[in-house]
Amino acid sequence: MTNREDEYDYLFKVVLIGDSGVGKSNLLSRFTRNEFNLESKSTIGVEFATRSIQVEGKTIKAQIWDTAGQERYRAITSAYYRGAVGALLVYDIAKHLTYENAERWLKELQDHADSNIVIMLVGNKSDLRHLRAVPTDEAKSFAEKHELSFLETSALDSSNVELAFQTILTAIYNIVSQKQIPGENNSNFSPDSNVVPITIKPTDQPTKGSCCQSN
Repeated sequence: MTNREDEYDYLFKVVLIGDSGVGKSNLLSRFTRNEFNLESKSTIGVEFATRSIQVEGKTIKAQIWDTAGQERYRAITSAYYRGAVGALLVYDIAKHLTYENAERWLKELQDHADSNIVIMLVGNKSDLRHLRAVPTDEAKSFAEKHELSFLETSALDSSNVELAFQTILTAIYNIVSQKQIPGENNSNFSPDSNVVPITIKPTDQPTKGSCCQSN
């Protein structure tokens, strides 16, 4: 008997990065389970959750990975980024330091992730308007400078969370579906031979370590 959850056309790995405490885990739980935990503890190591959405009649299964923002977990970096086709770079709009550190996280992405990875800058905790420390225009300019998409979200009141994930997954789909055209180079998300397929199904594995899978 086939589980409906196992039926999808593409599987995309998207990573959440940013300082500890910016709300990455709650963005993950809000998008995948529609839950928010005020008592959320800092993530230790790595966790991931999945959710499927429809894009242009195709089922896209998103595998969203969340990691600790603390330095002591840096050892997991290469495995964490391997096979990722999208990244949400998250900061807290009420803590300017988390925004300043976005530059460092961006560099880490450039060092460890595929060069074609789709990146969105996310200013989380937009519900804390009265405590805002990062002007929207400033973050928007940073995003434009680095050619990132940009949204402000609130995992607490759900604003723009769905839109953020839908936007990045649709952008990835648009790139990948174009690469599927016969005769086109479909290896853009496979920079080297050690990129492993991220599908968690035991069968029908892509053989060349591509980022995604088409049934």
